Amino acid sequence: MMLPVARWMMRGTPQSVIGAAAATLVPWLFWLGAAIAGLVALRRGLSPALPVIVAAAVPAGWWWTRGDVIPLACILLVTLMAVVLRARLRWSETLIVGALAGAAMIQLGIFLPPGGAGPLLEQLRQSSPEIASMLDEFARQGLETEHLAELLIGGVTGLVVLLAAVACLALARSWQAGLYNPGGFREEFHALRLAPRELLVLMVILAVGAVLVLPGLGLMLWVPLLVAGIALVHGVIGLKGMNGLWLVAFYVLLITTWPMILIVLLAALIDSFADFRARLGRSD
Repeated sequence: MMLPVARWMMRGTPQSVIGAAAATLVPWLFWLGAAIAGLVALRRGLSPALPVIVAAAVPAGWWWTRGDVIPLACILLVTLMAVVLRARLRWSETLIVGALAGAAMIQLGIFLPPGGAGPLLEQLRQSSPEIASMLDEFARQGLETEHLAELLIGGVTGLVVLLAAVACLALARSWQAGLYNPGGFREEFHALRLAPRELLVLMVILAVGAVLVLPGLGLMLWVPLLVAGIALVHGVIGLKGMNGLWLVAFYVLLITTWPMILIVLLAALIDSFADFRARLGRSD
């Protein structure tokens, strides 16, 4: 449905600039501006895409001054991942780079509100006696409530931004395939899996993050494995020619139940070594 919009955007730089700037300026449409910037970067490269990226980043920077860092962070992540995907042609490497960049943003405190979590905790104390007593109990147990709150706020926000950036990049890639390589995105996404060496890299980085007490790494580096698991489900359903309702049921369970997320992560972990889709293809 949005392919005609993407086609108009790719007619020239002025159209892309106008579309990216207008979308990012409208509240809750930053994802469209990020996807437009990602599409141009994927198709033309970083240098030709700079006017479009800047056009999207300027309104997003204005939103940052208003206290909302999500649009700008999402645009930067989408641009970074689009450049990596164009150069490497591997979604797995792209997702790892994006997760590392998101973890760096968390560690730098980019997603924290002005003044940190202290003012927010004070507001919660005043608004609810139950929350105030719970925070006091945490303090008596020796827990740094402000640090925990900052970690929670930064981690959840960073995770949302990374997932939104991955979705925007997938949208941009599907536009690119629809315009220039019909069916290419479906084939590319269905084949996505983490190679054993890439899984080993993730494990090593997680271990380093645990030793150096860098919680942002632990919060973000499971996202590539989750996306690989989702791609595995898409690939198996596609290979078996199953009804699309199976995907609907899968996403409903994925969004509403934690056990399904753990199952998807475990399946992606095993698939790195077993390569289920290759085995299914040979059996068929």
